[in-house]
Amino acid sequence: QVQLVESGGGLVQAGGSARLSCAASFSSVTMGWYRQAPGKQRELVATITWLGSTNYADSVKGRFSISRDNAKNTVYLQMNSLKPEDTAVYYCNARDWTGVDYWGQGAQVTVSS
Repeated sequence: QVQLVESGGGLVQAGGSARLSCAASFSSVTMGWYRQAPGKQRELVATITWLGSTNYADSVKGRFSISRDNAKNTVYLQMNSLKPEDTAVYYCNARDWTGVDYWGQGAQVTVSS
């Protein structure tokens, strides 16, 4: 059964840090994180390929870092210098080798000012 299990997040003060993890039940060519704030569309945060190539949204460059452990089919998102505008539900995404996208259940990150 295909599964993406997210963990981490929660309530963080502005300027603080948080870490998200997402474990997949399958191997994936690309893994990433997206987020959706109330009343807004889901947006890309960061992605990472099997070989480790990364891509970040301009709004998180220099503050967030994505990494993955291919042996564990797990992707991580280290979030530093968090701002209130980073408050959102963060969704893990994984694309398998046939091009099918799968999504995690979402993890709430709330940054208080």
